[in-house]
Amino acid sequence: MTTDPIPDSWRNALDNALGTAEARQLGGWLREQEEAGKVIYPPRGQRLRALELAQLDDVKVVILGQDPYHGPGQAHGLSFSVSEGVKIPPSLVNIFKELETDIGKARPDHGNLDHWARQGVLLLNNALTVEANKAGSHAKAGWAAITDAIVSAVAERDKPTVFILWGSHAQTKAARILAHKGSAHHLVLSGPHPSPLSSYRGFFGSRPFSKANAFLAANGRAPIEW
Repeated sequence: MTTDPIPDSWRNALDNALGTAEARQLGGWLREQEEAGKVIYPPRGQRLRALELAQLDDVKVVILGQDPYHGPGQAHGLSFSVSEGVKIPPSLVNIFKELETDIGKARPDHGNLDHWARQGVLLLNNALTVEANKAGSHAKAGWAAITDAIVSAVAERDKPTVFILWGSHAQTKAARILAHKGSAHHLVLSGPHPSPLSSYRGFFGSRPFSKANAFLAANGRAPIEW
């Protein structure tokens, strides 16, 4: 089990996943890592923040990444987001560049994406924790059972939803989305990760924000104010 409580709107959907051996071991493993002196990001109390801000019934868009930022003060529970006052990381700089090109929105002066989450954008990573300065260090820690179940819970609904999968790690979830009966009423947008290492391989010019809003509007759901 994780060290943070599951928000109420997600609890029933995640019951089976939380009962797996992998998920049960996760909380204990994270405690052991911290007791050994390892710094884990984001801190306790913020690890399931994406679920707190985006209630299951309200999810319109899922943006899936790899794992949290691994620098001090960066990760706060939402993929790609940082708190106000924290320098905007390169991946998010590129997201804002594409946002400006795509829909003409001026780049903000901070990287806090709470306002996306509160509109039903689930900002999720494959793994929801990471050891300081070690990208991908918790990729096999047990989060997969939980994040798979989160994605499945959204895909199982009959509400048309946009899934934006950035990077190869995120794209492993595509089969899970498409496996659900009725998945044809969802839109899956797969593309390169927005990091400087891959953004020029097709991330720029992919126009995910306008595509997401056009899909939502066509299906009777309010678009996102990006």
